[in-house]
Amino acid sequence: VVVDYHSCDFFPERWFDLVVVLRVRTEVLHERLTKREYSQKKLNDNMQCEIMDVLLTEAKESYKEEIVQDLPSNSIEEMEANVQTLAK
Repeated sequence: VVVDYHSCDFFPERWFDLVVVLRVRTEVLHERLTKREYSQKKLNDNMQCEIMDVLLTEAKESYKEEIVQDLPSNSIEEMEANVQTLAK
């Protein structure tokens, strides 16, 4: 089972064998969010979270560090590699 969620405060640790945080360079994130026509506030909030490693930090604080994995998600090739990694 795969759970896609943007926070760590909702699910108990016992539910997961692996927690994945997808990471993206800020210039790539900015371009993606701009194309999606995010408001300036939402764009700024997302950029700040990525710069400050908010989700990765939350994941490491909420779950055993050895089950937390961060993967780059900057390009189609990286996304495809992530799928292959997670399918193993």
